[in-house]
Amino acid sequence: MNQSSTRLGVDIGGTFTDVVLEISAEPGTALQYSTKVLTTYAAPEDAIIDGMKQVCGQAGIQPAQIEQIIHGTTLATNALIERRGARTALITTQGFRDVIEMRSESRFEQYDLNLVLPEPLLPRQQRYVVEERIGAAGNVLIPLQRETIERLIDSIKDCGYESIAIGLMHSYLNNSHENMIRDVIAEKMSNVAISLSSEVSPQMREYERFNTVVANAYIKPMMKSYLDRLGGQLRNEGVDCSIFLMHSGGGIISLESAADFPVRLVESGPAGGAVFAAHIAARYGLDKVLSFDMGGTTAKICLINNQTPKTSRVFEVARTYRFKKGSGMPISIPVIDMVEIGAGGGSLAHVDAMHQIRVGPESAGSEPGPACYNRGGERPAVTDADLVLGKLDPDNFAGGSIKLDTSQSESALKNSLGDVLNMDAQTAAYGLCEVVDENMANAARVHAVENGQDLADYTMIAFGGAAPLHAGRLCEKLGVSRLLVPPGAGVGSAIGFLRAPFSFEANRSVYMRLSNFAPDIIRQLLLELETEATGFVRSCDADAPIQAEYKVYMRYTGQGEELPVILTEDQAMNPDATAFQTLFETDYIDLFGRVVDGMDIEITVWSVNSTTLPEAVEPAVIINAITEVAPAAQRALFDPALGGFVPSAIVRRDLLLAGNRIAGPAVIVEDETTIILPSSRQAVCQVDGCIDITEGAL
Repeated sequence: MNQSSTRLGVDIGGTFTDVVLEISAEPGTALQYSTKVLTTYAAPEDAIIDGMKQVCGQAGIQPAQIEQIIHGTTLATNALIERRGARTALITTQGFRDVIEMRSESRFEQYDLNLVLPEPLLPRQQRYVVEERIGAAGNVLIPLQRETIERLIDSIKDCGYESIAIGLMHSYLNNSHENMIRDVIAEKMSNVAISLSSEVSPQMREYERFNTVVANAYIKPMMKSYLDRLGGQLRNEGVDCSIFLMHSGGGIISLESAADFPVRLVESGPAGGAVFAAHIAARYGLDKVLSFDMGGTTAKICLINNQTPKTSRVFEVARTYRFKKGSGMPISIPVIDMVEIGAGGGSLAHVDAMHQIRVGPESAGSEPGPACYNRGGERPAVTDADLVLGKLDPDNFAGGSIKLDTSQSESALKNSLGDVLNMDAQTAAYGLCEVVDENMANAARVHAVENGQDLADYTMIAFGGAAPLHAGRLCEKLGVSRLLVPPGAGVGSAIGFLRAPFSFEANRSVYMRLSNFAPDIIRQLLLELETEATGFVRSCDADAPIQAEYKVYMRYTGQGEELPVILTEDQAMNPDATAFQTLFETDYIDLFGRVVDGMDIEITVWSVNSTTLPEAVEPAVIINAITEVAPAAQRALFDPALGGFVPSAIVRRDLLLAGNRIAGPAVIVEDETTIILPSSRQAVCQVDGCIDITEGAL
């Protein structure tokens, strides 16, 4: 990737928009300027312009001097969760109208008699069928007649649809019928956005594929409108540089690709955070990292092994039942595998019918925000509890740009929780924080178990505006002994955008058993996927060196889930059935402890990810000399492990020198976040400014 000298990273979150300006005279040396501004829901681009002007003012440059902008956002995710997308129709094969409602017919909680499945994005009256059928081998079983399509389009063209999703059976093998429907719609409904499942997600499993193309169509008009407005606003400010978008797989794509496939942006903000954490892991030589990203609306937890975030080809938006697989909305795209829950600084608390405190997923966001923002919020949020427990300075929140009102927090906690449960505001705040911390700890445990990992072996890297406030307590709950809070943690995802390569992953489903292994077909298939993926990357950077990463998804015949198996270039271009089997069995043993003898092995999905070369990572210097820090002030901080308030040192992060050590309990303050050091922990400032927190107070 070409290294621009002046680059802007922007992350739109549910509460704050983070903006980072990086100016580098030469590779490896850079000055960073950052800010957090409240997200403007009606026009998210307004917050970007505001933040851009602030960081340019800090750096003493004009916006016109920015040479590249890399942007990620939760707008797509929030639109799916909150069901705020376009009026959308689905056209599918006759007999398969109800696939997205029937789901996979699996029960994610077998013994819950009152199990409630998530509603599909589109009600039944917005789903239409055509008489056609492509077979499982890609052959045409029932031809599609143009007259059939024209009659259907004539009947729905006055229904007010803004977007149409087309998902036909087995179109990932033969997309001729989907293309025919698209052509007729383009002729008769020229202003309607169109999404084809064979382009959005050319993979087997009709439920996931149909749901993905519906999600793409559902958010496509909104995202295109937003991206067009953003480009116009930037041009009005004199900014005429390239704009790129972070995608869910941890790479960067062009503005045009993002507008065509907005569903790939669904986890773009969290993906930037995972890239940021992986960069820190590489600097510190850590092979087992738990990435913890907590912002104003959600918390994201991701496993990073061997300095690479774990990826998947299917993930779920908005798991609704104890973070279990199957309780969310499946999206079949390349994505960094993580669990995301409604646990952020703005997450609202209430008392349920069982008289238990519940937190999230509803969030106060930035409008009106938590009660302490004094902008009209009346219900208690996590930030209100943090304030009452002494974790936050009411006069210096967000660098002093937002003054917090402790009395408003106490009132909200008392009215919504205390009066119901017969407790004072401080006890209610304690309960609220313990609930949200346990929610996040439980999500991390479930995610680790699903991936066969023991978190006791992991180092946590915490970032996001709220994560350093809660990470110390989370480590206590999870038994994690080391925690790193890197410089720029408050705007970590935006920094991650600036570290990400240009990349695109192309997938295709072609079923093959090892007993019917066809090397020539495999080689040709992987070459076609590489050409497709490389073409997308070249649209972003025409000259940079590109490397290809090959992957196949394999399982024993009859199993329901596959394992991703990574191939070298030689294994991809010279495929051998025995080598494929050995690779699969090695990964299978790592996860399940044994192989299954006598079973044939099958491949369902083939994948090639083309990416520019990652930037070189300079190893961090670990400090040995330790000097004690004399705190400038103290304040009372509630330590949940001790069950009460304790006198705690207050230390400014920007005054810490390499080798400075702080004993818990302590509060390390900076403009964009606050690090809470429990009594059970101690912290050392490393050479690069990273706060290295370990067990054992002085």
